[in-house]
Amino acid sequence: MPLIIISGYPSSGKTYRSQQLVDFLKSKIGSSPDARINRVSVHHVNGLAPGYDREVYREAKTEKDARAEEYSAVERLLGRDALVIADGLNYIKGFRYQLHCEAKAARTPSCVEAEIAELKGLEVHVGTPVEKCRETNNRVLAEDGNSGGYKQDIFENLVFRYEEPNGMARWDNPLFTVAFEDEAPPFEAIWKAMIGSEGKINTVQPNMATVTAPATEPDYLYELDKITQSILNNVREWQKDHPGEGGGEIAMAEDTISLPTNPVTFPQLQRVRRQFISLNRQHKLPKERIQSSFIEYLNDNFR
Repeated sequence: MPLIIISGYPSSGKTYRSQQLVDFLKSKIGSSPDARINRVSVHHVNGLAPGYDREVYREAKTEKDARAEEYSAVERLLGRDALVIADGLNYIKGFRYQLHCEAKAARTPSCVEAEIAELKGLEVHVGTPVEKCRETNNRVLAEDGNSGGYKQDIFENLVFRYEEPNGMARWDNPLFTVAFEDEAPPFEAIWKAMIGSEGKINTVQPNMATVTAPATEPDYLYELDKITQSILNNVREWQKDHPGEGGGEIAMAEDTISLPTNPVTFPQLQRVRRQFISLNRQHKLPKERIQSSFIEYLNDNFR
């Protein structure tokens, strides 16, 4: 069954929105005439497992441990008759990609719900959400004696590092944005995307990028490193021949790299490459698929 990923700034009301979803989904499932849907159970996974507090975000190691706990909880619960809501910051797009792969490997749809603190008409005011969240966090800190909110330095650091979901990226799609003034998330749209309509439950077929192979060839990591580095070298050569230009296309066999309008630096390319290698160490790709998969990952990050 589906995975719903909640993402947003600290103190943006993620848990409140998650509870609204839990209440709606339980009511919808209980009133469904479809026996298959009646079997579905709803699970709410908190981004901070018992024993962890918001101080984990102060150090990279403790934050990594907390993310691993959330990932393990989601992994354990995902199944045919389980609907999982991952309620946490989930601010790193690489982590959302991992959750997307896990949901796809389990043949369940996934969606991302992003908390945006203010939306007027069709325009998103990026600066306003942070102020709303900061105001809420400061109020909670004052009321709860520093136990219910984020310390000021941690809050500012998390806001700075937040990677906003992008509906153009397949791991953030479908994307539902909930404005601060909205009384509730778009329940029916989420239900249709996750469960399906007319009594038909949506399923997702896993592909080679999300199926974990039982064993890895001895030279798999070597090939993964060599092929991805070769692709970056091609990008560098193109940039040397077209200094200061952006928006070009680089043809590589049957694949095409579509560069962004603004020139991308080599450190940025290396960071994307490291993320791809980290995500695919355990997901064995056929050698002939490494190039096309990495180029697809590059293009998604360039959008």
